[in-house]
Amino acid sequence: MLRWAIIALVVALIAGVLGFGGIAGAAVGIAKILFYIFIALFVIMLLMNFMGRGRGV
Repeated sequence: MLRWAIIALVVALIAGVLGFGGIAGAAVGIAKILFYIFIALFVIMLLMNFMGRGRGV
Protein backbone atom coordinates (compact mmCIF):
# COMPACT_ATOMS: atom_id res chain seq x y z
CA MET A 1 0.00 0.00 0.00
CA LEU A 2 2.90 2.32 0.67
CA ARG A 3 4.01 1.60 -2.88
CA TRP A 4 0.71 3.01 -4.22
CA ALA A 5 1.12 6.14 -2.11
CA ILE A 6 4.61 6.69 -3.51
CA ILE A 7 3.38 6.12 -7.08
CA ALA A 8 0.57 8.65 -6.56
CA LEU A 9 3.07 11.15 -5.17
CA VAL A 10 5.35 10.73 -8.19
CA VAL A 11 2.40 11.20 -10.55
CA ALA A 12 1.44 14.35 -8.65
CA LEU A 13 4.97 15.74 -8.90
CA ILE A 14 5.18 15.04 -12.63
CA ALA A 15 1.75 16.57 -13.22
CA GLY A 16 2.75 19.60 -11.16
CA VAL A 17 5.90 20.12 -13.21
CA LEU A 18 3.90 19.88 -16.44
CA GLY A 19 1.35 22.38 -15.15
CA PHE A 20 -1.70 20.17 -14.62
CA GLY A 21 -2.83 21.64 -11.30
CA GLY A 22 -6.12 19.74 -10.97
CA ILE A 23 -4.56 16.37 -11.72
CA ALA A 24 -1.66 17.06 -9.38
CA GLY A 25 -4.03 18.05 -6.57
CA ALA A 26 -6.08 14.90 -7.00
CA ALA A 27 -3.00 12.69 -7.05
CA VAL A 28 -1.64 14.34 -3.90
CA GLY A 29 -5.00 13.76 -2.19
CA ILE A 30 -4.92 10.07 -3.12
CA ALA A 31 -1.32 9.77 -1.89
CA LYS A 32 -2.25 11.35 1.44
CA ILE A 33 -5.21 9.02 1.95
CA LEU A 34 -3.14 5.94 1.15
CA PHE A 35 -0.36 7.13 3.44
CA TYR A 36 -2.72 7.60 6.40
CA ILE A 37 -4.31 4.19 5.78
CA PHE A 38 -0.82 2.65 5.77
CA ILE A 39 0.11 4.39 9.03
CA ALA A 40 -3.14 3.25 10.68
CA LEU A 41 -2.58 -0.36 9.60
CA PHE A 42 1.00 -0.21 10.85
CA VAL A 43 -0.10 1.01 14.29
CA ILE A 44 -2.84 -1.65 14.50
CA MET A 45 -0.39 -4.43 13.58
CA LEU A 46 2.16 -3.08 16.05
CA LEU A 47 -0.39 -3.10 18.87
CA MET A 48 -1.54 -6.61 17.95
CA ASN A 49 2.08 -7.77 18.07
CA PHE A 50 2.63 -6.33 21.56
CA MET A 51 -0.62 -7.83 22.85
CA GLY A 52 0.29 -11.24 21.48
CA ARG A 53 3.66 -11.34 23.25
CA GLY A 54 2.12 -11.08 26.72
CA ARG A 55 0.47 -14.49 26.43
CA GLY A 56 3.72 -16.44 26.36
CA VAL A 57 2.96 -18.12 23.06
